[in-house]
Amino acid sequence: MHVLFVCNGNVCRSAIAERLTRALAVDYELPRLTAESAGTRALVGFPVEPLAAQTIAGLGGDPEGFRARKLTPELVDRADLILAMTDQLRDQAGGMGFGAPARSFTLLEARRIAKLTGARTIGELHAARHDLAYVHRENIADPIGLSAQSYCEVGDRIAEAVVPLLLALAPYEQHRPVAEAQLGLVIRPQPQAPLSAFLAANRTR
Repeated sequence: MHVLFVCNGNVCRSAIAERLTRALAVDYELPRLTAESAGTRALVGFPVEPLAAQTIAGLGGDPEGFRARKLTPELVDRADLILAMTDQLRDQAGGMGFGAPARSFTLLEARRIAKLTGARTIGELHAARHDLAYVHRENIADPIGLSAQSYCEVGDRIAEAVVPLLLALAPYEQHRPVAEAQLGLVIRPQPQAPLSAFLAANRTR
């Protein structure tokens, strides 16, 4: 399962989630669980924000070598699961690829659905998303410019959602939601006329 985390600048929230997921894959021996991140208004090429880097290290991840990048249709297309930090970012990412809305959730939304339904696949998450009461905005606010304590709180909130969600999904083989495959244009083949009829219709006098 390849997960794409999305935020605005890609130097705080989504970077924390990406590096936490990579550490999780190592700690729980899940080599087929991979993650990357991007931002809709990314500070392209920037490293992790220093306080976010401290948060990553505190959660057992490695912030080294990270460089922010902009969200693109290519990143959306190769992700099995897209986890955004806000509903607005979720909808923006979901609009960047064919079938992407069925794979796009806020992080807290996906965690809530999995916890309440016992979903073990992305398809099950998608199928249940409209069956459950929506009680509040499931967003994780950007801590940029705030205190170290604020970063720790955001990191804890991300970890409390990412760890149980991905441990529920990662051990199972994931397929993209069936709804995506049913959205395509189907062109039915037409019976072909005999070659002689084609030649006769195009014969020059």
